[in-house]
Amino acid sequence: MYAEVLTVLNSQPTRPNDKELLIEILALEGAAHARLHQFHEADEKLGKAKQMCHITSEATCGDVILAYGVLATQREQLDSAKQSFEESMQFARAHSDRLLEATALLDRGLTSLREEHFDEAIDWTDAAFRAATTLGAGNLVQTALGNLGWAHYYLGDTEKSLELSLEAAKRASHAGNVTGQLTWITAAGNVYASRGDLAGATRSYRDALDLANKTGGKEAIYDTYRALALVSVEDDKLQDARQYSDKADDIAHADKNRLEGLYPLFVRGLIAAQSHNGAEADRIFHEVESDSQTNASLKFRAEYALARLYEDEGRSAAADREYRTALKTIEASRSTLKRDDSKLPFSNNARHVYDDYVHFLIGNKRTDDALRWAEFSRARTLAEGLGLPTKGESDGPPALDARQIARRARGTLLFYWLGEKQSYLWAITPRKTSLFELPAGNVIDDLVRRYSEALKVQDVLASTDESGQALYQMLIGPARELVKKDAKIFVIPDAGLNNLNFETLLVSNAHAPEPKVHFWIEDVTIANASSLRVLAAVRTRNEKRERSLLLVGDSVAPNDEYRELPQAAAQMKSVARHFSTRNQKILTRERATPSAYLASSPEKFSYIHFVAHGTASRVSPLDSAIVLSKDSAQDDSFKLYARVIKDQKLRADLVTISACYSAGERAYSGEGLVGLSWAFLAAGAHNVVAALWDVSDDSTAKLMDEFYDELAQGASADSALRTAKLSLLRSKEFHDPFYWAPFQLYARLA
Repeated sequence: MYAEVLTVLNSQPTRPNDKELLIEILALEGAAHARLHQFHEADEKLGKAKQMCHITSEATCGDVILAYGVLATQREQLDSAKQSFEESMQFARAHSDRLLEATALLDRGLTSLREEHFDEAIDWTDAAFRAATTLGAGNLVQTALGNLGWAHYYLGDTEKSLELSLEAAKRASHAGNVTGQLTWITAAGNVYASRGDLAGATRSYRDALDLANKTGGKEAIYDTYRALALVSVEDDKLQDARQYSDKADDIAHADKNRLEGLYPLFVRGLIAAQSHNGAEADRIFHEVESDSQTNASLKFRAEYALARLYEDEGRSAAADREYRTALKTIEASRSTLKRDDSKLPFSNNARHVYDDYVHFLIGNKRTDDALRWAEFSRARTLAEGLGLPTKGESDGPPALDARQIARRARGTLLFYWLGEKQSYLWAITPRKTSLFELPAGNVIDDLVRRYSEALKVQDVLASTDESGQALYQMLIGPARELVKKDAKIFVIPDAGLNNLNFETLLVSNAHAPEPKVHFWIEDVTIANASSLRVLAAVRTRNEKRERSLLLVGDSVAPNDEYRELPQAAAQMKSVARHFSTRNQKILTRERATPSAYLASSPEKFSYIHFVAHGTASRVSPLDSAIVLSKDSAQDDSFKLYARVIKDQKLRADLVTISACYSAGERAYSGEGLVGLSWAFLAAGAHNVVAALWDVSDDSTAKLMDEFYDELAQGASADSALRTAKLSLLRSKEFHDPFYWAPFQLYARLA
């Protein structure tokens, strides 16, 4: 409550004689004036405090340095702000002021966030969160949580952003922190808007505006006006959008802040485009795009808006150019990210652009180009980690010979693209590539969710589940003539299709004398792949290796949550018998620990098999883990995390994770499911068997025994897994797909 700060501090007739206290008062006044964008007054107050600190260094002089950083931030002088916050950190450490240090860390993270250095922002802010938690500084803790929410929003991870933002808003409300509350409500509104919930976003923004007006903070008021303007134009409420953008522009103009002025200008461009004033929209979008003060996210949005404008006007060449320019801008932003945690969700930011561009290319009869760009968006993080080429000339997609990939794979490739308005299937054989139109992505996703739930609770074959048959007709039916009996199929799924086991689709032969419904696995052999280029990755074999096994599992229960698996020892014994004793290493019971796995030189083994519990983290997929025996007294020392797995390089022909949800729960745009299976593929495994849902201990033991029997006889991984599944399907006890369908093969090599 910045105006109230000044009222309270000026309520006494005289200033205190205590120098330390007077410096603190001046620092508070300077920060309050800065937040109110009363920059002259802020300079005056902080100048007096700085002069006093030159004479003698009081403990409160660190707050003056910090306040200078706040003032520079409000003026968008980010280099100066960073310098002040880092000086404040040094002062805090020299004076053992841990609260000041935590605050400076937090503010330093905010400057990185404003600069769109998201990895760096998370590092600074996480350090502030940990420091504030140790101190019990609740206000700093909630601010750190909220700032992390903002960072994850810009990274495209709306799910994590919403969780953090709502938690921060709740804490701010309980603490009576109005500024924090309104900031995190605004962040939550952004998530709602990105998900298409415009009404929910508008409610959040209006609540935030009410709170912002109470504080008088110009930055907060500007942010809410800007957000309301953008959501209003998206909701086709152009008059509201004009009013909000004008108010945001007034604040930006008064502050002489060009970047803040570009956002309302961009809104006016959107209004012009929707009002069919193409020339004005064109002029504005180009002005925003080319301004030296624009940032990467706004530049990208202006380029995307130009592409849409030109497409609507029938200017195909210009639209094509702007789509490519927009994608180049966002890929340049992605290239600045260092961590996989940041790269994985970032593709979500470009999903709508890729979707519109693919649709545009197909509409212009450029189906091969559409496939090339669709493929370009897939498995970027995985491919980069494996050292595969991800760019061609001029930073566009590399050349793609889909039919050659099908020839090497000796099968048919089904490449899916689920779009907002229209979905597509490319069916690729060694001889031809065919394109088929499918319903909108949300229609397919809803049907997949319904069928996936049915698979877990009922005998879908006995009930001839309509959603299973509908999915077959929708996803496979159009390409039925290209999918022959006993064919090998590689599915490259998209969006919700990552959660579907295609083997369970129900096929009805209506032309047979006695029509009968059966599972698709009875007709074909199926494997999943992340992308065409990952599937086609060339395996390097410098020497012929003997079949060797690293077997890990039957661990000691680390706590009551993860009890020991009754059939684990039997499954371990069953798998081990398929390998000579001299070519196997077994880590079991107390020896089955994460550190023992890492120390066992896993890169030497051609087969790696885990028999354990698995955990899938939806919010942070790389925190998914295999549950083993405790390494030490540390709480989580029994977890072999996906983030650790991916960094331990492998050359395994096959990794099998006999654990629940080992395939992961969270699908990122373009990357597919990210969890344990993704981590082992990223580490270099050529094939991974992992589970989509809970697995039965008894049926899994039987499945794995059959699976390794087939492998020992020379069968390929996909063929061996299919044979093992069919043995369960044809049994009396385990015929239901609940028992055999959780496990899928994820292929990195044709």
